[in-house]
Amino acid sequence: MQVAAAALRQLHRIHQQLSDLRERLNRGPKQVKAREANLARLEAEWNQFKNDTKTARLHADQKQLLLRSGESKIAELKAKLNAAQSNREYQAFRDQIAADEMANSVLADEILEGLEKIDELHKIAAEAEQTVLKAKEEAAKALQQVRDQEGALMLEVQRLEGELKEAEKALPADFRDAYQRIVKSKGSDAMAPIEGENCGGCFQNITANMFSSLLMDRIVFCANCGRLLYLPEDRSPSKNRST
Repeated sequence: MQVAAAALRQLHRIHQQLSDLRERLNRGPKQVKAREANLARLEAEWNQFKNDTKTARLHADQKQLLLRSGESKIAELKAKLNAAQSNREYQAFRDQIAADEMANSVLADEILEGLEKIDELHKIAAEAEQTVLKAKEEAAKALQQVRDQEGALMLEVQRLEGELKEAEKALPADFRDAYQRIVKSKGSDAMAPIEGENCGGCFQNITANMFSSLLMDRIVFCANCGRLLYLPEDRSPSKNRST
């Protein structure tokens, strides 16, 4: 069986172009999905910051209620202190007042620390919100870009598929099944040019007999990787004769 090197070069070029276009078609939705996943992660972080802020605010409010309650208790104890009937009772009130004032002082420090934490969480949540808004904008832009490109890419794929069918008509009828099997198995890697004395796919050396067969447009497969081999244009017999 014989197949002109020019026919194989054309087939390989079309398969490579189709592979590139299909990869670009597949890559677009993957990029959109990745941006959507990133957006979901950022939104989850933003929601967590908002929840942390609410929780911190709740804790601060609860401590402020305890502080007001403690202040009321101290006021009541001071009133009782003035009405104490004995030195022992007077000292007991004073000790209780001192202990409660110490507890209130600690509580006030905790409240101040909590309010500072709330301010920090507010800032973090605000920054997270801006990050989410930016991620939403980028995700929408990526989606629109993919949609804009998809139609043109599909048209180019259809054009090349038609060109491929035409080019495959040059193959011998008794070779088409083998050709289809290797294309199905290896895709755009089904063929390779000769580079020097090697297969352009796996770089394994080819024999002199294989090279001679290629010069006669015979069908030759790489013994190592199984690719369908062909001569590049600058090494074709017609090129050599013209020079």
